[in-house]
Amino acid sequence: MGNQTVLFDQHVAANAKMVDFGGWDMPIHYGSQLDEHHQVRNDAGMFDVSHMTIVELKGERVAEYLRYLLANNVDRLKDSGKALYSCMLNENGGVIDDLIVYYLTDDWYRMVVNAATREKDLAWIHKQAASFDIQVTVRDDLAMIAAQGPNARDKVHKVLGGKAAGLNDIGVFFMLMFGDMAVARTGYTGEDGYEIMLPASEAAAFWQSLAQAGIKPCGLGARDTLRLEAGMNLYGADMDESTTPLESALGWTVAWEPQERDFIGRAALEKQRADGVSRKLVGLVLEGKGVLRNHQKVILNGLEAGEITSGSFSPTLGQAIAFARVSGDTSSGCKIDMRGKLVDARVVKPPFVRNGKSCL
Repeated sequence: MGNQTVLFDQHVAANAKMVDFGGWDMPIHYGSQLDEHHQVRNDAGMFDVSHMTIVELKGERVAEYLRYLLANNVDRLKDSGKALYSCMLNENGGVIDDLIVYYLTDDWYRMVVNAATREKDLAWIHKQAASFDIQVTVRDDLAMIAAQGPNARDKVHKVLGGKAAGLNDIGVFFMLMFGDMAVARTGYTGEDGYEIMLPASEAAAFWQSLAQAGIKPCGLGARDTLRLEAGMNLYGADMDESTTPLESALGWTVAWEPQERDFIGRAALEKQRADGVSRKLVGLVLEGKGVLRNHQKVILNGLEAGEITSGSFSPTLGQAIAFARVSGDTSSGCKIDMRGKLVDARVVKPPFVRNGKSCL
């Protein structure tokens, strides 16, 4: 038995197929991964993401600390509730984790990091905080539910009733707090919706209320195909400590200005940028039939040029898609080694799907 979220019993009661995910017993699907994928693309679905780690950071020097800790720059956060996506790097520029940080007040930020990297993330966060006199609090008392899809916001508003008044005008990548609940217009599916943080003691009842409002439970299988279609990286597959943001199609998350801001890994990234990046992450679309799988080899001009990091069949597009880390000269087309057979693939710039529509 792995760790269980506060919603574990809800999943079992709904006959979910449970699997190990980063040490947590999580639902992979509730019957049909394909149906759940389409449910999110066309209506509204919800995911238990309570295995994610919510961290509160407080102190007079917390902004200074985060300017050093993260490759992106929290100075961009001017309004309370505004969110920022960033990578947290080691000294070599390798990605320790990717995360979202929320600005609440000048001395209070909230950060959400991945479940599988919890222990190393917290150790790194505490280590770097030591010289800044920052208070780090892990909010294991909170659960987290993601409601995603074109109709998700309206259905969440109905469940929240009067509390939802301030959510009608909330911008993308903003969080609104009321009481012990926080509702963020963020997600991992390429659809609109919310990620809702609330007391663990209230999570089961809220989950049931969302289900009664027509937001159907979905598992991590659909979440993976949705995020791949949306062009969103998965930590441990598309990037890790052996790869930098520049090698992972995440150069846009690195704030180079102001030049005097020193963040962990900056020197290594600057050198890599000056020398030129020898490998990069690209999108692939299979030209024929078949399914692209993780670790299949990418062939360019008869030579191995890299491998697939995330591959799957795209339910929305009806064809196979993938991320692949390849040599820097891979540009338009390549071949994929499928059990000794070379098949044609087209190189594209993700995302593949956004708001339910093809980007190809």
